[in-house]
Amino acid sequence: MLENIRVVLSHTTHPGNIGAAARAMKTMGLQHLYLINPRHFPDAQASAMAAGADDILANARVCSSIDEALQGVVYTVGMTARLRDISIEVKTPREAMPLVVQEATSQAVALLFGTEMSGLTNEETGRSQLLVNIPANPDFSSLNLAAAVQVMAYELSVAAQSFVAQAPVMQPARHEQVEGFFAHLEKTLFEIGFFTTQNPTRMMQRLRRLYARARLEQDEINILRGMLSVTTEYNARLKNRYDQESS
Repeated sequence: MLENIRVVLSHTTHPGNIGAAARAMKTMGLQHLYLINPRHFPDAQASAMAAGADDILANARVCSSIDEALQGVVYTVGMTARLRDISIEVKTPREAMPLVVQEATSQAVALLFGTEMSGLTNEETGRSQLLVNIPANPDFSSLNLAAAVQVMAYELSVAAQSFVAQAPVMQPARHEQVEGFFAHLEKTLFEIGFFTTQNPTRMMQRLRRLYARARLEQDEINILRGMLSVTTEYNARLKNRYDQESS
């Protein structure tokens, strides 16, 4: 199941953190490292800090966007050190890792880590189905990126060792299928004038949280997109009728 788990580091600024994260991954049996626009990579300091995990670095995939890094993923777990103003489920690593292991038995899962200084962006948080917070001293909760990867990798290893397989109850849609739906949804809401009295960015964030809780399957996405297409067509017919009557 660990074969289906990727660690995604977004906009990492210090190459040493990439190497140390690779070392943390290898000690717990994780292999797949994805890097979104790292500031320095490849880099000699990353290799030095990897301390023998050079194969993880050699096979690391550098991506230009979060959507590229999450291609094929059905479950994304984002790391957060702070509370968000929009509700999304937040668990501790010990609570979350059994869920990750269950998802990873047959499908791709991502552990998503933000940049060292500010963590995940709102866009990256919106791509997550679950957020994880590592309990720490509230007066000093700052945790090094590689240390956070090590904590998550360890808890993942513990969960994997005690895991009892269960029959899957659903087949969630892949990341790119979900993102296709959100693009279609946003376009339709603009066309029908829904955003006239709403903040588009804020509303789409809320809709992402809603559908993240639903864990959409491919058939459900097809149904929803079909509804959106009919809505767009009906709105266009009404507009044409109005234009004809006005003329």
